[in-house]
Amino acid sequence: MFAPQEYLDLDHTEHRVIFENVEFVWQALAKISTYFQFRLKPAIHGRLVGRPFVSNSVFIGKGTVIEHGAMIKGPAWIGEGCEIRNGCYIRENVIMGDGVVAGNSSEFKNCLIFDEAQIPHFNYVGDSILGHKAHLGAGVVLSNVKLDKSEICVTGPDGKMLATGLRKFGAIVGDLAEVGCNSVISPGSLLGKNSIVYPGTPWRGVLGANQIAKTRHPIEIVPRRVRPT
Repeated sequence: MFAPQEYLDLDHTEHRVIFENVEFVWQALAKISTYFQFRLKPAIHGRLVGRPFVSNSVFIGKGTVIEHGAMIKGPAWIGEGCEIRNGCYIRENVIMGDGVVAGNSSEFKNCLIFDEAQIPHFNYVGDSILGHKAHLGAGVVLSNVKLDKSEICVTGPDGKMLATGLRKFGAIVGDLAEVGCNSVISPGSLLGKNSIVYPGTPWRGVLGANQIAKTRHPIEIVPRRVRPT
């Protein structure tokens, strides 16, 4: 139940060691900081366009392009062949795999992004894991803190609440999952492999693999009263 392999193909990350001895997939989030302490060797092998800000505690792989106006505070590990576009803000403890697109006005903090995931514009990704080829539409927010700041729990298949031990936990977005534009994913949500969340959906909880969460709002059309000019 909630094992990493249920949501993620660990062959699509260079950092699979983080998931060793992890029972519940979200437990990997607490291991990112320690992983950096022992594994991170800062270096820039990619290309900087203009003058982006890149701190001394950042690794950037070959073929990755960091555009002017991006900020990478670090510690951070950016894989090969990535696009870090203008206006992207990468804070502490962020791991991005190969071929990732991180776009304008998107913010990342304490997260692990698998290969070829796309987070292209106006997104917040905090304390979350995104699987292989996962995609967030424009304006998607992975909310990571409850309004009352209490511990985040996950509802198990038996309906019982499972305490995560975390007060900051956004979402697990499985391989090939799609989240539509302007959806807000509440803290502690898990989206299964190949799942879809329709645009504009406020989602909370566990969505199974190959399932679709739809939100349909009735639209009323009425005549417009036009004032004489």
